[in-house]
Amino acid sequence: MKVTDGSTPVLCGGTRVAGKARQFSPDGLSVSVIIGVLNGAAYLENAIQSVRHQSYRDVELIVIEGGSSDGTVEILRRHSDFIDYWISEADGGLYEAWNKGVKLAKGDWIAFLGADDCYEPDAIAKYVDFILSTGKEFDYVSSRVRFRYPDNSLRIHGSAWNWKIFRKYMNVTHFGSLHHRRLFQRFGEFDVSYRIAGDYEFLLRAGDKLQAGFLDTVTAEARVGGISNSVRTIKETLRAKTTTGCRSPLAARMEYWWARIKFAMRRMLEA
Repeated sequence: MKVTDGSTPVLCGGTRVAGKARQFSPDGLSVSVIIGVLNGAAYLENAIQSVRHQSYRDVELIVIEGGSSDGTVEILRRHSDFIDYWISEADGGLYEAWNKGVKLAKGDWIAFLGADDCYEPDAIAKYVDFILSTGKEFDYVSSRVRFRYPDNSLRIHGSAWNWKIFRKYMNVTHFGSLHHRRLFQRFGEFDVSYRIAGDYEFLLRAGDKLQAGFLDTVTAEARVGGISNSVRTIKETLRAKTTTGCRSPLAARMEYWWARIKFAMRRMLEA
């Protein structure tokens, strides 16, 4: 469907547009999965299918597409019978896309999946079982994830959130996490001035008051590469620490230079 905001035509689709809004179970936990994508046709279908094939049923999928030119929109049209809502329009980057998705989300919990990431078939069910079994009121739950590197090697990443560690570096994996919607009610949106570390900056705002849980199992897989593996990540991490006040300027600067040294050493070893 093509609609207009008064000046710029945009494309949108999904079951909501077709008048078939999803009905969550009244006595269960509902989860909204948000995918932000731009020119992600190579792997987007795998990501969508990984949500479609979840064993847990109270899951909705929202896709925010930034004006692709590689066939991404055709993939969204093809899966409009499953995607709850998708929209295609130019935006200011990933965090603006995620902010749009949060506004559209209807679930109790919100997850962010990359266009080249995919869930394990029972990932959401494991999250829900963990949350219900502990009986705690979590704001945030993370897990372990599997990274697939350019040489096709696999490594497991992700550890339990711990404020003393987290304020130094992001030791959790964002795409392997669930965020309770009250986090966004308390702390607002992602800062769109970031391009890589906006998820880190957002969680830093909660500080040591964040009620976090850890699901000690692999829930998703991601392909490693691109802008997130860059010096810009280190620079934005420094800015996130200083603007949120979670580290002293001296400590943040020392951690910045140590990260730059390690990055340079990795590049030398890879050369």
